[in-house]
Amino acid sequence: MDKHEEFRKSVRQIRRLFVLLFTVFGLISGGVLYLMMDPDLSIFKKTSSDPTFVVIPEEDEDRIENGIHVRTGLKDAEGLMVVVYNCTNCHSAKLVTQNRMNKERWAATIDWMQETQNLWDLGSNEEVIINYLVTNYPPREKGRRERLINIAWYDLEQ
Repeated sequence: MDKHEEFRKSVRQIRRLFVLLFTVFGLISGGVLYLMMDPDLSIFKKTSSDPTFVVIPEEDEDRIENGIHVRTGLKDAEGLMVVVYNCTNCHSAKLVTQNRMNKERWAATIDWMQETQNLWDLGSNEEVIINYLVTNYPPREKGRRERLINIAWYDLEQ
């Protein structure tokens, strides 16, 4: 590399440094000017004089309404929070409730998740989770429709 190329490279590096410094200086001075104009940061506080500024109230994520855990839609019963903390970390509660299984199937499903999906060891929580699910979301006797019987089948002509 000759001296001209080295000089151009140095100029490019200095130019990048000035752009970076100018950007940082601009951001800092803009923040300082903003704080000078609004030192108590009132823009972030709800005031009755500003009807366009809406504060969304903090919601208790573990609130129960009408026997239902609001965030997940799960039934409020013994073991609910163990299920919420262990099952809804990885997937929706809807996935849990739509897979209505008996005790043995839930145990096998948990084993499968531990072997293939990196589910942690649940320890004594496994029994609590299975009991909650079997009690509150037991297998259904019927599927979506009755089994078709006494049907007169026919061949379609093409």
